[in-house]
Amino acid sequence: MAVSQFSAATSTGRSEALLIRSGLLGGGLGSRGSKSKVLLMRTWISRPVTVRRSFSVNSVSSDSNQTLKDPITQEEASTAHSSFTLDAASIASSIKYHAEFTPLFSPERFELPKAFFATAQSVRDALIINWNATYDYYEKLNVKQAYYLSMEFLQGRALLNAIGNLELTGAYAEALRNLGHKLEHVAIQEPDAALGNGGLGRLASCFLDSLATLNYPAWGYGLRYKYGLFKQRITKDGQEEVAEDWLEMGNPWEIVRNDVSYPVKFYGKVASGSDGKRHWIGGEDIKAVACDVPIPGYKTKTTINLRLWSTKALSEDFDLYAFNAGEHTKAYEALANAEKICYILYPGDESMEGKILRLKQQYTLCSASLQDIIARFERRSGANVRWEEFPEKVAVQMNDTHPTLCIPELMRILIDLKGLSWKEAWNITQRTVAYTNHTVLPEALEKWSLELMQKLLPRHVEIIEMIDEELIHTIISEYGTEDYELLEKKLKEMRILENVDLPSAFADLFVKLKPKESPVVVPSEELENSEDAVDPVVVPSEELENSEDTVDPVVVPSEELEISEDAVEPIDEEDGSEKKVTQETKMELPEPVPEPPKRVHMANLCVVGGHAVNGVAEIHSEIVKDEVFNAFFKLWPEKFQNKTNGVTPRRWIHFCNPELSKIITDWIGSEDWVLNTEKLAELRKFTDNEDLQTQWRAAKRNNKLKVVSFLKERTGYSVSPDAMFDIQVKRIHEYKRQLLNILGIVYRYKKMKEMSVAERKSKFVPRVCIFGGKAFSTYVQAKRIVKFITDVGATVNHDPEIGDLLKVVFVPDYNVSAAELLIPASELSQHISTAGMEASGTSNMKFAMNGCILIGTLDGANVEIRQEVGVENFFLFGAKAHEIAGLRKQRAEGKFVPDPRFEEVKEFVRSGVFGSYNYDELIGSLEGNEGFGCADYFLVGKDFPSYMECQEKVDEAYGDQKRWTRMSILNTAGSYKFSSDRTIHEYAKDIWNIEPVKLL
Repeated sequence: MAVSQFSAATSTGRSEALLIRSGLLGGGLGSRGSKSKVLLMRTWISRPVTVRRSFSVNSVSSDSNQTLKDPITQEEASTAHSSFTLDAASIASSIKYHAEFTPLFSPERFELPKAFFATAQSVRDALIINWNATYDYYEKLNVKQAYYLSMEFLQGRALLNAIGNLELTGAYAEALRNLGHKLEHVAIQEPDAALGNGGLGRLASCFLDSLATLNYPAWGYGLRYKYGLFKQRITKDGQEEVAEDWLEMGNPWEIVRNDVSYPVKFYGKVASGSDGKRHWIGGEDIKAVACDVPIPGYKTKTTINLRLWSTKALSEDFDLYAFNAGEHTKAYEALANAEKICYILYPGDESMEGKILRLKQQYTLCSASLQDIIARFERRSGANVRWEEFPEKVAVQMNDTHPTLCIPELMRILIDLKGLSWKEAWNITQRTVAYTNHTVLPEALEKWSLELMQKLLPRHVEIIEMIDEELIHTIISEYGTEDYELLEKKLKEMRILENVDLPSAFADLFVKLKPKESPVVVPSEELENSEDAVDPVVVPSEELENSEDTVDPVVVPSEELEISEDAVEPIDEEDGSEKKVTQETKMELPEPVPEPPKRVHMANLCVVGGHAVNGVAEIHSEIVKDEVFNAFFKLWPEKFQNKTNGVTPRRWIHFCNPELSKIITDWIGSEDWVLNTEKLAELRKFTDNEDLQTQWRAAKRNNKLKVVSFLKERTGYSVSPDAMFDIQVKRIHEYKRQLLNILGIVYRYKKMKEMSVAERKSKFVPRVCIFGGKAFSTYVQAKRIVKFITDVGATVNHDPEIGDLLKVVFVPDYNVSAAELLIPASELSQHISTAGMEASGTSNMKFAMNGCILIGTLDGANVEIRQEVGVENFFLFGAKAHEIAGLRKQRAEGKFVPDPRFEEVKEFVRSGVFGSYNYDELIGSLEGNEGFGCADYFLVGKDFPSYMECQEKVDEAYGDQKRWTRMSILNTAGSYKFSSDRTIHEYAKDIWNIEPVKLL
């Protein structure tokens, strides 16, 4: 059984010992520098240790207390102070200690990579003290704890965020300066943690920051991906993918817990034991090992945990005999199968092997995390484990459908391993688990092959079948049996098992309920030899081709449905083919309909198995209730909630935009807004103040200058800081409509080329159009869009007639660190998804928080942002969500008439002006009225004229810099609602039922 990583190092004495070792306690304490307010550390007493004290911890393997001796005197403990001064000298000592005694580099030089690792290890030492104390406190209080399960955590760099939250930025900057380095140069040596891809992972990371800052007892659980999603390279052929290398030099933040590991099983079979219980036996067994990353809160001692699972096989699974026989691949097969589970985020799933790997990833996350959660619950419960109290101590949040297997896995553990009844386990599971929906896209609402799941997780399929059976019973109880069509419709919408026969308990009932087919009769005189006819065969009317005849039953003599031997020609001797041709025309039977695939609807399982379902923006939550899960909403309206997303103001303005943060603090009068973003609204009082506007513009320009250097380094392109910085950075997807943006730029470029120099300058505001984001490696159309953007940039940026009037730049390998540079420098940001398709978005919140003005549709959180910042400070265009279905229908009927400007820009692209690449398939997706891959499903052509007219308004507004700056200030002032602190307070109160626990 795994032991707690906190049990052996929670005392004051061990904390001191760690600090002594690392150099954080020693000479120079209290001499100068700022005093840390958030480190739970003790003053070092430099005299011999003579007396020992003890403390007790519970062993997971037994309920008895074990006494551990700690070499710190009672006298020292009583005289130690609650905090101490951590100055630049002691920090420098700690950094030098790690450079020498925790080496990852050769000892000769203290260069930047070595300086980063030594600095990070110094910070980690400080975090561990608070981290251990946090969980020691939680253990003693036995508080209810939330567990956030997510396939992604897009953390970004940790160093500046950690020392910022610890209020040690100045002290670390001075210490490094004394050691010959600048903090900012050291910080950029850190690679971004490759644990996520887009908004889903970045939201999860913001939530962890807020949970720690607000002192909520919580953990995050994820997987430790060795190679991330991929590192993006941009070449003449477009996007290329290579493996991430973020772990090649090691990760100074993580602590591998080799003593915290759990078995995870795949395949095998289910058998009934002599005790009557079901037992999952045989199969493939791997081990999930915990790797912990401390997450510090801002201005608090609370430091919570992100536990990431890595996977491996036991050494005994290495086939030494095969290896020595020269079968090296075979010898390593079991180890490779285990390790590859945590190689890649979202491995390609077009192959069966890819599907199996994805399902293994999801189950590994769920199984290891739940085993860990249950072990902690049992340990804290002591000798008297009361399982009915489990939901009062544990809240599990599933971030999207990826952790859905938490539901059957928790049931399996409670029933098969803990001996609970089905009723008890189901009650506990439903009260424990909750689900956040992040998408309305059908392809993202996961449906797994039932056959695959039966093969990989046979016991879980049994449990899912029983849950599905309970759901059927609930539906029948709710809707009755009088209206067969209604009942059939509800079952089709709501069942977890799709295209699967009803359980035997209900099959007979539905046979009785199903209405009889109404056969159609043809007058008997029309039948040949009617008097001699044998018993008739009644053919259901839907099997007849001529609908006009389907009024009365048609009676066809059964002999006509039989093919006699005389009515068949013999086999053709020439080619051996069988030619069976009737001599007289017989009635043709319909072609057999292929059997639809049997699948497990994961989103439906989430709704059924959890006590709460929430969307992530007001408009999204309404779509969830009205469309995606409407049948469930009608059945269980109390389950459905909205929790509009938020972002942490620490990382996304305070740390990444320090110049603007200082301006805000100076004008508001305090730094309280970093924790209470409602205070940002006070900026509204000063929007027309010329001094504030001057400072505001200066801060924006300084941030733009940083991006000018960044773009030159990353892409080779030179851009002007005097141009408007127009940015769209997000995952590349057709519904996010990067294609609309680049086609708008192409139209702008074409119009510029048709004008004189004077006309261009008077008509257009100079723009630098910046794109960033990754296209999934198997998403061909998205990769075409990346290629198109880079081709447009290559043409426009080298056109001497255009110069600085227009630049198009694609930033390769966009990540959190790139965002921390681009967002503070942004002036216009594009959030232009097809209305009703973006759940929320979070980058729109970051841009608004940094004084960027948005252009967008009424989609996701755009709706609420526009309400908060003011409709006049948001550039709105495009069709509304409720219009989309009608517009698609209109298109299918051939009634859509494209705007001449849209036709013009398509022809311009096809002319070859942007190179020899054939863009017929890309442009073709915008044409036609129906069919896969065409008919402009995402309404680019429909919204194009509205978009271009809105862009003209953008140019007009930017030309008046006083007006533009006022709009910018009001965007920051109105962004207060979109702090993840607000979101987490709502989750804690409405879903998790947890309270803050603050260390004193």
